Amino acid sequence: MAISLHNSTSISRVGFASQFLGSNSSSKAISVSFPSSVAYLSLKSVETSIQQLSRIKAMSKEESSSSDQVKVDISLSPRVNSVKPSKTVAITDHATALAQAGVPVIRLAAGEPDFDTPAVIAEAGINAIREGYTRYTPNAGTMELRTAICHKLKEENGITYTPDQVVVSNGAKQSILQAVLAVCSPGDEVIIPAPYWVSYPEMARLADATPVILPTLMSDNFLLDPELLESKITEKSRLLILCSPSNPTGSVYPKELLEKIAEIVAKHPRLLVLSDEIYEHIIYAPATHTSFASLPGMWERTLTVNGFSKAFAMTGWRLGYIAGPKHFVAACNKIQSQSTSGSSSIAQKAGVAALGLGYAGGEAISTMVKAFRERRDFLVKSFGELEGVKISEPQGAFYLFIDFSSYYGIEAEGFGKIENSESLCRYFLDNAQVALVPGDAFGDDSCIRISYAASLTTIQAAFERIKKALVSLRPAVAV
Repeated sequence: MAISLHNSTSISRVGFASQFLGSNSSSKAISVSFPSSVAYLSLKSVETSIQQLSRIKAMSKEESSSSDQVKVDISLSPRVNSVKPSKTVAITDHATALAQAGVPVIRLAAGEPDFDTPAVIAEAGINAIREGYTRYTPNAGTMELRTAICHKLKEENGITYTPDQVVVSNGAKQSILQAVLAVCSPGDEVIIPAPYWVSYPEMARLADATPVILPTLMSDNFLLDPELLESKITEKSRLLILCSPSNPTGSVYPKELLEKIAEIVAKHPRLLVLSDEIYEHIIYAPATHTSFASLPGMWERTLTVNGFSKAFAMTGWRLGYIAGPKHFVAACNKIQSQSTSGSSSIAQKAGVAALGLGYAGGEAISTMVKAFRERRDFLVKSFGELEGVKISEPQGAFYLFIDFSSYYGIEAEGFGKIENSESLCRYFLDNAQVALVPGDAFGDDSCIRISYAASLTTIQAAFERIKKALVSLRPAVAV
């Protein structure tokens, strides 16, 4: 990774590119402000690293010159080369490293609740360890947990499954990937409304399928236009991915719109639907959640994915699941059996306790949702008062997807031109020390995603920093 160092009277700046975007990125390096003491340590670390690399390089030359060794083929699979690294993971990891190094970065990039896992759930995991429940479970998950999931889906979502139609995995992310791999063939098309979760298109590519991106409009609350969907379906269309409530926009699909989409899907026997419902319980009235599989004729062609990470603040427990027709779910189970095998026995015990908290997670979850709503309301009001900003009020999840495109094209003193969402995020990180995610990672370069899964005081401080950083900027065009 190339590292550029710039000196000034008060700070040193370290530019970074490969950690932020992946080593194969051609984007500009990112400039981050460090306190001088931290910068000094960084400079020493860089010098030490360069010295070590020089020694290793010299040793390698000596070894290669001493013998005629055959060069190792270090090429990677074309499938892997087609996949882009996750910007959200890269930014979150780097912001965490900066914070650990003493840089006062406010991290609003990760989609991770700031709450602790509810005590009842945590105790169930602890008791599982104490009671020796630490061995392999059935590949698809314990019968106890799968039965509890079936009960939840029937009572809360109005969809009926049996335990053999459920597979528990190491997070909903694994459930989605296995579903895509199970149903897609090379050349198939996966229809994905944008803005989308960063991993959907890459999962399609891992299956040798082609992601077909359908743009949506902020004026339509980032909801898919059924007419656009119908015009883009071909004989190659295999999977439509819907996420409600949405990451990154917080949009919630009303039942009436889902019914229109279902009518279109019903005309195409080959088209399946993957319904990502991981944010189901984080929803703000009057919005309500509808499971796509509950709509007439959709159970047979819908793969419903959900999990415990978001609503139950269990991100580190790594527990998710998929439910659907046995034929498809059995294929997911087969993939899992040859990759990770079953999820953690301890996490599964905790999952049973989570589903035992009551309808929609009971009071523990409603308390979290109330806090999320308060944070959302603060951000919507505050950013709505800023010049050159457009907002669609989220109805669920814990993200705000803000249009800052009116600031593109502006020259920022000491930074350079704000060209797009990526450079604006670099500007905020450099000048405000707030870590956000550029919208181009989600398929919409006009916006930036802010996660409000942080305390209200932290969010308030972040807003003040961003506001201050924007003071020297003025919209390039009227909005």
